[in-house]
Amino acid sequence: MTHEEAIQALTCKTLPIEKLHTIVKHFPGDIPIEAAAAMNLSLHTSVHAPSLENSEQIVSLLTLLSSSQDMSVRWAVAKNPHTPVSILEQLSCDEVNLVRALVATNINTPKAILQKLFNDEKIVRDGLSGNPSTPHKLLHVLADDSDTMVRMRVLENASCPKEVCKKLLGDSAPNVREAALKKYQRLNDA
Repeated sequence: MTHEEAIQALTCKTLPIEKLHTIVKHFPGDIPIEAAAAMNLSLHTSVHAPSLENSEQIVSLLTLLSSSQDMSVRWAVAKNPHTPVSILEQLSCDEVNLVRALVATNINTPKAILQKLFNDEKIVRDGLSGNPSTPHKLLHVLADDSDTMVRMRVLENASCPKEVCKKLLGDSAPNVREAALKKYQRLNDA
């Protein structure tokens, strides 16, 4: 298969995972191939599919792509719901903040890694604030973050505790207060 044929094949939304894996292995370190493969893999796994959960080929493919020189390929791996914990741990130390931020948003990222990412920069904290797996104690602290978007994402978090909503009812930002009131009312009605 030529490079052009491989790129063309990777644009097919119904390309079997096995073929995707074979192409990536055939063109190691080829950034255009890796980028196209990451895009194709995202289409296959954008929603958690239990049938793919223990697929050796998915894990192998994510592992191969996790060491790409291309940041967009690594961030696709970081947000993938099938990425193994060992790869999430590796990517939580990535030099690119967006990669770390997407690890922070991944619901499968273990609490220990989320705790480590808590001290990272704003974009990473923003990712943490919306992750339903983020421990409540971190959500309490993130509710005091100086960035309005971080506080808003805490309120949008499905795991946001009632006490945090109540606390944010008195926020200095009107949009945060309004969101807190809506969330607090929904939690009271539930």
